[in-house]
Amino acid sequence: MNNDHASSDPTGPVDADAPAAPIVVGRSSGSGGRRVTIRARSAGLAHSDADLVEFLRRAGLPDAEDLLDDPSWVHWQEGPPHTYGPN
Repeated sequence: MNNDHASSDPTGPVDADAPAAPIVVGRSSGSGGRRVTIRARSAGLAHSDADLVEFLRRAGLPDAEDLLDDPSWVHWQEGPPHTYGPN
């Protein structure tokens, strides 16, 4: 029996226009901080890795600090990872 509707992918359906990673940390804003989206939903503005980890914990990822450097989970847009200062 074929279960095409079942998936072991925890990120849900694939959107061809979306980044492969379910967590996107946007570019640094002019005043500091980076917008965070989790599964295409806004989580807030992170000013540190601690903020980012808290957003991920609230989204149900309690071991989030282990995911921050995993590109299959987190896509860091424009600029180096783990930096949150103004442009």
